[in-house]
Amino acid sequence: MKRHLTLLAAVLLLTTSGFAFIIKQKQDTPPAAAKAAFTKAFPGSSKVKWEKEKEGFEASFVQNGKKMSAVYDAQGNLKETEAAIKASELPAGVMDYVKKHYKGASIKETAKITDAAGNVKYEVGTSKEDLYFDTNGKFLSSSKESD
Repeated sequence: MKRHLTLLAAVLLLTTSGFAFIIKQKQDTPPAAAKAAFTKAFPGSSKVKWEKEKEGFEASFVQNGKKMSAVYDAQGNLKETEAAIKASELPAGVMDYVKKHYKGASIKETAKITDAAGNVKYEVGTSKEDLYFDTNGKFLSSSKESD
């Protein structure tokens, strides 16, 4: 009897884990409109991975050797793109600001973010939080990473 209960518990655990994986996988699957818009905008992209976010559906991918991401709403409208850049490509003053205000923080990533209207801002991901700057290097805001 004890062996049957152990077996039943194991089956239930595996079944629950399997359903959780299926649900997560279904949530990360973009609507057809978003996927079609992405395919049209970024032909030839590779290593595409979709993830559901509060803003919509984010596709992380590689385009022409560069790591990028694009966020689409459920209707397939592009919300923003993000392209990894080198710290040396940031506007003047950004790294000075980071060094002055975030002493001891390590830089994890730097990126150029362009919204649907063509407005550009820059992101510096530090070990403490993400920082955002305008095209002139002026600090805009910060946010704690939600991962």
